[in-house]
Amino acid sequence: MAADTATATAPTEQAPAAPVAASPEPRAPAKEASAPAEKTKKANKPEKPKKGSKSSKAKGAVPASDGPSVAAHPRAVRAVARAKSWGGLIGFMLGGYLSLPTNTLADTALRALLAGVACYVAAWAGAVFLWRRLVMLEIKGREQQLLAASQQAARALSAGRESPAASVDRPRTRAAS
Repeated sequence: MAADTATATAPTEQAPAAPVAASPEPRAPAKEASAPAEKTKKANKPEKPKKGSKSSKAKGAVPASDGPSVAAHPRAVRAVARAKSWGGLIGFMLGGYLSLPTNTLADTALRALLAGVACYVAAWAGAVFLWRRLVMLEIKGREQQLLAASQQAARALSAGRESPAASVDRPRTRAAS
């Protein structure tokens, strides 16, 4: 019943249509003439991968670069994240403690947040600075290991005996005790 009254009252509530000035409707350009031009434009463009496609980027993948990267080193990533979190927390606590004598909670909280952000950025910069050097040292150490192993294999071949592949020095892990 309510639906009948709603439909019955709807036409009476509409205002009369205002007269519309007659204007020529714009015509769409002929598609036959522009179709070959569109095909050549599309043929010349390389296909872009879709934004949501998983093949273009894996989650957490680091883009390839020319040299070693701190972001590509698993221990460095964890250590930098840990340094940032401790830096922010210590800065917040220290800033809050040192600004307690201001006697206003809002000033104390603001100063603590600013100190936390400043220490977070400082800890991040310091950790990245340190880990850049550590990653380079690890790479140089591994290069020296491989160079020593290849020289040992060359000496073994020149002496007339064959060097087994297992004799290559590999970094050893600690046994769980």
